[in-house]
Amino acid sequence: MSDSAALRRSVEGHVAALFGRDTGRASVTFLGTEQMDVLRFGPDRDGLVRYLTLGMSREPMTASDSAVRDPAGPRAELVLSLRGRRDSVLRRLAVLAAVPAVEGRPIAPGAGLDLGEPLWDGAPFTAVLVGEPGGLIPDLPLADAVDDPAFAAAAPVRFLPVLPMTMNEAAFKRVHGPEALHQRWLAAGTDLRDPHRREVDLG
Repeated sequence: MSDSAALRRSVEGHVAALFGRDTGRASVTFLGTEQMDVLRFGPDRDGLVRYLTLGMSREPMTASDSAVRDPAGPRAELVLSLRGRRDSVLRRLAVLAAVPAVEGRPIAPGAGLDLGEPLWDGAPFTAVLVGEPGGLIPDLPLADAVDDPAFAAAAPVRFLPVLPMTMNEAAFKRVHGPEALHQRWLAAGTDLRDPHRREVDLG
């Protein structure tokens, strides 16, 4: 089994150990890139559904202006949590996960990713804020996923939560920063997993 296939299998098993077997998936291929899958887990007893990308961590994230690709560089997958199924998000989440490979733009906590279209059919959200990893899905050490000594000191696969933003919230974040937007959400008691939530007061 290739390192890429072993990593993919380990990522899937790592998440399935937390949420059980996936309940659906979609595969998307972008020009010049390998296949990207998005898996659906749930809904669980609380009605929560998790959408997880599978394939983003295949390669380390490398900036387009970097002269070399560091195999020990950062690797990640995206995870979106919603109350209830919104399966039209599958392809759009794959688009976001392809950003590092297609645009040469690493994705890190605090970043904003703008789709320019609804995140799912009928959604008031057109962008996402990338959150801090570790709270929902623990990191997956690469040494545990790939049986290759070359990866012993490599960065782990991190699972980055993505938080839906309206167009106005995304604009606010660009001007004031992610922490300021988080504070608005916190003060309003915003449930970021609610697909019907209202835009937070930005005045």
